Amino acid sequence: MSEYNFTDTAAFHGVWVFCEQRDGVIQSISYQLLSEGRKLANDIGVELCGVVLGSSVNPDYLKALGGYGADRVYYLDSPLLKDYTTDGYAKVLCDLVKDKKPEIVLIGATNIGRDLGPRCAARLHTGLTADATHLDIDTTKYVEFLKESSSLDMSKQKFDYEDRNLKMTRPAFGGHLMATIICPRFRPQMSTVRPGVMQTQEYDEASAAKVVVENIPVELSADDIGVEILEIKKSAAKMVDLIGADVIVSVGRGISSDPEKGIALAEELAGVLGGVVGASRAVVDAGMISSDHQVGQTGKTVHPRIYVALGISGAIQHVAGMQDSETIIAVNKNESAPIFGVANYGIVGDLFKVVPQLIAEIKAVQAAK
Repeated sequence: MSEYNFTDTAAFHGVWVFCEQRDGVIQSISYQLLSEGRKLANDIGVELCGVVLGSSVNPDYLKALGGYGADRVYYLDSPLLKDYTTDGYAKVLCDLVKDKKPEIVLIGATNIGRDLGPRCAARLHTGLTADATHLDIDTTKYVEFLKESSSLDMSKQKFDYEDRNLKMTRPAFGGHLMATIICPRFRPQMSTVRPGVMQTQEYDEASAAKVVVENIPVELSADDIGVEILEIKKSAAKMVDLIGADVIVSVGRGISSDPEKGIALAEELAGVLGGVVGASRAVVDAGMISSDHQVGQTGKTVHPRIYVALGISGAIQHVAGMQDSETIIAVNKNESAPIFGVANYGIVGDLFKVVPQLIAEIKAVQAAK
């Protein structure tokens, strides 16, 4: 292994994505990050590598990572890596980083990623931006992003257009502000990224065929791992899948006069549309519905085919999590509510009166088919 100096920024090259697997199956967040990593790698003209830690992972799954943008896949195989352990994964990933020296490492902000990322950043003596929602290297693209998403007076801002630091943007102060963080003095630049934030590119069969899968020897013993996994028990708790939903019906403060009825109406509308129920942060904070339903900067970022906003005013924190939906339908009593500014269709009215009519009309159309 060559000498490792985390301050020698010129010695680091390439973009890496930690491709999470569970039970030998690559998780969807890996494809999202590879798609985003491909753009970053193209901006600075470097290789994009996927990194997979596991045991007896199907070779076809490794090749498939090329179809989402990877030029190369580093595969580290060991029975000790079959299931995630903090010490085992952190040691192996850090050893690989010290040997290969990537300039950027992206990790999904899953339960595993949120544990692994900070541990690796500390061992590598570098910084980590948690829960990033936007990434840029090219300053021109970053400036365009600011023009579209911020209230800054751009005429008063100065930018270094030669800068090739990774600009990692994330919600701050409870989602009321967006902060862009850079790590100019240390490498690698590390970030965890929320599932559902980045769009997955179309799978490219030709790229999958060309990807180079490199098997890396693993130096890991049971003594390196501080715990022994005796058994894994998976919770049977039912969590709503907002990220994978085709239709989402979300509720906001507008249901506060009768939360139970409002949620029941949302569930019924979601049922006839074949969707799931989401919610704004205000509804979750008020304890009306569990946090796994939350959409927004501090919740899930979603891209459904249809997004129905019931009694949601349209605060910027919520809109940031659903504005890329294909079709947005808003129902609100306040005709000047900001949600109508992003909606494709808007209904000004009391949701408790409007939603039953919508349900009846949809059922009638379905019955007529």
